[in-house]
Amino acid sequence: MRRNRTVPRGQVHRLTLTSEVLAGNLLGDPTERELHVYTPAGYQEGTRLPLLTDVVGFTGSGMGHTNWKAFTENVPERLDRLIGEGKMGPVVVAFPDCYSRLGGNQYINSAAIGRYEDYLVDEIVPFVERRFSCGGVGNRAIFGKSSGGFGAITHGMRRADVWAAAACHSGDMAFELCYLYDTHKVLNELAKHGRSIEKFMAHFEASPKPTEEEIGVMNMLAMSATYDPDPSCFLGVRLPYDVYTAELNQERWKNWLAWDPSLSADKYADNLRRLKGIFIDCGDRDQFTLHYGARRLHRALERLGIAHVYEEFPDDHTAVDYRMDKSLPFLEKTLRGAA
Repeated sequence: MRRNRTVPRGQVHRLTLTSEVLAGNLLGDPTERELHVYTPAGYQEGTRLPLLTDVVGFTGSGMGHTNWKAFTENVPERLDRLIGEGKMGPVVVAFPDCYSRLGGNQYINSAAIGRYEDYLVDEIVPFVERRFSCGGVGNRAIFGKSSGGFGAITHGMRRADVWAAAACHSGDMAFELCYLYDTHKVLNELAKHGRSIEKFMAHFEASPKPTEEEIGVMNMLAMSATYDPDPSCFLGVRLPYDVYTAELNQERWKNWLAWDPSLSADKYADNLRRLKGIFIDCGDRDQFTLHYGARRLHRALERLGIAHVYEEFPDDHTAVDYRMDKSLPFLEKTLRGAA
């Protein structure tokens, strides 16, 4: 719902892209994906606008961010307002669909879920830049919240050759807090299905209305298939703990921790220094405890002397898209060299 009806409206282009890198993924997910791209009012082909890429949270899709929303703006409407009111310059924004059978992914390459890092940097970015004459080296940024926040900061850490700036809203980090805190809930749900992931999935996919607890199980299955995939298991999912005793398998857990952004700043310090801008924020009472991980990453970046913007705000994890009013202008101005 447009907050400012006086500003010019941009356009959302609804395109389709067939991926090569996602072919043969273990989940059987489609390789033909819808791709929405926003161009601002007055866009003219050949104008080399910055390219921003929106990676959404778990259970989401780029299409969800361009859809109509009650009582608030979708992202294109937010962009119209921010650009129309002079709070940021014009940009092109890509909204890829990276949804999976397990409810989403973390935008990294997984032997189970698929090669989503490659999908973004080797297929989405070149396709959008060719089609809309935007972006280019030093003129691209990635942003997202929750799983998308993880994806954004992880891409910033790993792929400074592609991205020039990153914004992480409430990103997954401090894994022992955000993923293990509900171990008992996950295992209690699996126990209803003989502690079998295959039986649970059969139940879940046949259910007309999954419960909140079942969604929690799906989150854990998706994270297992992302950080520590085992193609020999059903859907590549191997949990990091004993399904009967809940004892953590330390060897497998190490594979998870290798992806924890709150532990990765030293490893990727050189890449992080190459970025033009880093934006990190989180609600100070995030119900998934993500503010603690954000604080750890913030402290690590300070110790390393890596420039970044860090903000905490008085809210939790839910319905905080309004924080894009901070990050989107930051990214655009950073790419333009005006931050």
